Amino acid sequence: MTTVRLPLFPLNTVLFPGLVLPLNVFEERYRAMMRELLKTPEEEPRRFAVVAIRDGYEVAPSAPGMPDPTAEPERGPAAGFGPDPLAAFHQVGCIADAATVRERPGGTFEVLATGTTRVRLLSVDASGPYLTAELEELAEEPGDEAGALAEGVLRAFRQYQKRLAGARERSLATSAELPDDPSVVSYLVAAAMVHDTPTKQRLLQAPDTASRLRDELRLLRGETAIIRNLPSLPAFELTRTPTSLN
Repeated sequence: MTTVRLPLFPLNTVLFPGLVLPLNVFEERYRAMMRELLKTPEEEPRRFAVVAIRDGYEVAPSAPGMPDPTAEPERGPAAGFGPDPLAAFHQVGCIADAATVRERPGGTFEVLATGTTRVRLLSVDASGPYLTAELEELAEEPGDEAGALAEGVLRAFRQYQKRLAGARERSLATSAELPDDPSVVSYLVAAAMVHDTPTKQRLLQAPDTASRLRDELRLLRGETAIIRNLPSLPAFELTRTPTSLN
C-alpha cells in the first residue's frame, strides 16, 4: 500500500483524474496552503488532495448569522467540518497538481490544477494552519470488457450531448476528437454528465474502469430517455468544472 501525506482541500465538487480545476482561493487556511505550495521548486509537482464534502461547508462562516445571530464565527483549519473532519468528507478523492499558483495583490490566489491520481482518505490532521491528510493511492484497474464498454459509453454520451444541448449531430465533436483510452473516457464522461455530488462520487470510487463505464452507460441511457420527453431544458456547459468560490 503506497501512502502519502498532502495538504487537503475539501470542496463541494468531485475532481476526477485528468480534469482541470480552477480555484479562487481567499480563506486564510487555503491561502496558507498555497503559500506553502509556492515553496516547492518549479520543476517538482505542487500537489494537494481534493475531497468532496459529505457534511459541512466549503466556506466557513465568517460572521454571526442564522439561526443564532450571537454565535461566534468558526476559525481554524477544520472550520465548518464539525468535530471530526474525517467523517465530514467522502473517503475517496483525487490528487491535484497545481500547474499555476498566482498570488494577487490582496493576498488571494488564482490556482489552476489538474486531477492526477485517485486516493483513499485514511486520516486528517488539523493541527497546522491548514488540513493535511494521510492518503492511500488507488490503482486504476481496467476490469472486464473495458474497451467495448468505452465504445458504448461514447456513443451514448454523444446522444446525451445531442439531447441536452438541442444540437444537431454534426455540431458535436466527432469520434476522432474523443479519447479512446477506457479509463480516460470513464473520467471525462463522469465529469461531463450533469449529476449531483453523490452520483459523481460513486463514479469516482468505482472499483475499476469497467464498473464505472457500466454505471455511466446506465445513467446516460436513463438521462437521455428522460430528456427526450422533456419540453425544454436549461443550457449547461458539459466539459468544464465550475470554479470554486474558495
